[in-house]
Amino acid sequence: MAVVETERHGQILVVRMNRPERLNALNHELRSELAETWTAFRHDNELEVAIFTGAGRAFCAGEDMKESLQDGAPGGRRPAAADPFMTGDLEKPVIAAVNGFAMGGGFMLVERTDLRVASRGVVFEVSEAKRWLLGGYNHGHIANLPYPIAMEMALGFRFTSERFYEVGFINRLVEPDALMPTAMEMAAHLLTLPPASRVNTVHMMRQMRPTVGPDFERLATALHAHGAKSDLMESRSAFAEKRPPQFKGWDDPQDRYHLPQLDRTARHD
Repeated sequence: MAVVETERHGQILVVRMNRPERLNALNHELRSELAETWTAFRHDNELEVAIFTGAGRAFCAGEDMKESLQDGAPGGRRPAAADPFMTGDLEKPVIAAVNGFAMGGGFMLVERTDLRVASRGVVFEVSEAKRWLLGGYNHGHIANLPYPIAMEMALGFRFTSERFYEVGFINRLVEPDALMPTAMEMAAHLLTLPPASRVNTVHMMRQMRPTVGPDFERLATALHAHGAKSDLMESRSAFAEKRPPQFKGWDDPQDRYHLPQLDRTARHD
């Protein structure tokens, strides 16, 4: 059984993550098939719009920690081929149809789409902070949500689709049975636009969208490696053993008072 299913509806492609038994968690196979699917979509001149969704009761539960633990590092293996959806090289609009849980890396997938439809009652969460993987690391919500909302997400608070609709992260909030019809209606509208207008507008809006930038990535990497490495191992062990973690804090208490900082000097780009 393919872990990514696709359906063609004229110029519209439906991309469905298909690991319902694992809540569509991102493992090596799913990442690889998604990369291949988005690459094929990018180069198919008969397809203009994609709808991205999940099978079963989840959109995507984030990283497949079972595989990550077996591989020995969070994040597991990565597909060799570049994924145009993840790298930002996909010129065609993508609509998220969020049918269920969008956690961690699953939330990040929603962030990378251009338009978003969600069923009522869907739960969103960035769970990295709970596992000492640094809340917000590699996630664009720091740039694309109001600061206090982004802070809530980074610190592991859960959001519902109703709340995200209120703060403008979701375009349409619908009953579950209206999810795909609404996404298809939005896709059909996009196809009524002149092709050059649609492509150029999407490209312009993406270029203007705030990004976290290389300085943030360097800071996040430094902080991720800073201090409590024993807590990282404890968090992973507790997850595998299905028990509450017992955190001890910094390996060296002085690390708490010497956190890496961004260099904010002479920045007038």
